[in-house]
Amino acid sequence: MTREEKATVIEDLTAQLADSSTIYLADISGLDATQTSDLRRACFKANIKLAVVKNTLLAKAMEASEKEFGELPGVLKGNTSLMLSETGNAPAKLIKNFRKKAEKPILKGAFVEEAVYVGDENLDALVNIKSKEEVIGDIIGLLQSPAKNVISGLKSGGGKLAGILKTLSEK
Repeated sequence: MTREEKATVIEDLTAQLADSSTIYLADISGLDATQTSDLRRACFKANIKLAVVKNTLLAKAMEASEKEFGELPGVLKGNTSLMLSETGNAPAKLIKNFRKKAEKPILKGAFVEEAVYVGDENLDALVNIKSKEEVIGDIIGLLQSPAKNVISGLKSGGGKLAGILKTLSEK
């Protein structure tokens, strides 16, 4: 690879890192062709971009990026795959589900909304992170709850009141 090609790859990686709020680094070495194909297909369905990258080029792209990646450049050893997503927990869920069939991918680290996670032991914590849409849904549900209680109380109260008045008028 020439210097110009490397510079182009670093620029592309830097742009991708700048555009993504969710970045996962995983080790998928050791997967056979079928498993790798299945993983790529699952990533495509989950709207996750998967790319195998050179560690040195990714480290330079992280350095050139305006984001603070903390300890993530330190995990760039061995084979590294880059997973980019719009949803914070989607790659973690995909990794966890895929591990039911295979031992890999192994999570090396993640950058999710300014927070850095290093190591495979953080996978369960990343799975439990709620996406922006899930949090908004929870908030809307909580806001609607009191209004539903008031409306149902008024409906049932009106029915009871009408029943009581009807009974009283018959007597």
